[in-house]
Amino acid sequence: MTLTIWVDGWQMQCCGENFAPGDVVSWKLLEVDPEDYADVVGGERGEGIDFREERHIHDEGHAPTSVEVVSITEVHCRYGVPPGAADKANRPVPGTTVLVPVEKADGWAKARPDVSFAGYLVTARRAAALPGGAAARGR
Repeated sequence: MTLTIWVDGWQMQCCGENFAPGDVVSWKLLEVDPEDYADVVGGERGEGIDFREERHIHDEGHAPTSVEVVSITEVHCRYGVPPGAADKANRPVPGTTVLVPVEKADGWAKARPDVSFAGYLVTARRAAALPGGAAARGR
C-alpha cells in the first residue's frame, strides 16, 4: 500500500535533506485535512494526500516513520490575495497548479513561468524497521 505525503518546499529549504525514489527516509508524519491542500494541488489530488511531513515539531508523541520513496512530483502554483480578503496575505490561486515529476527533491525547484514552487507530493510505502536506523535519511 502506498501513501501520499505532502512535503513543504520551505521546510526542505530550511532543514530538509535531499531524497530520491528508492531512498528510505525517516519523517514525522502528521495526518492532514485534504481541504487544506485543495487550492494548492486541486481538489481531486488533495483528496489523495494522507500525511504531511513536519520537521518543526519536537514532542515525543510524533515518532518518525520510515518510508521508502516511490515517486516525487513538484507542485507549483500561483499565489495572490483572494478578492475581499481582510488580511491581504497571499494564498494559492485555485486552478493554477502545475505538477512536474522529478527524480530528486532538494527544495530548490527550477523556476516555471507564472507560478511559484510550493512543495512536493511524494508517493511512498512504509519501510521495514531498519536496525539502528541504518540507511534511513531525513532525520
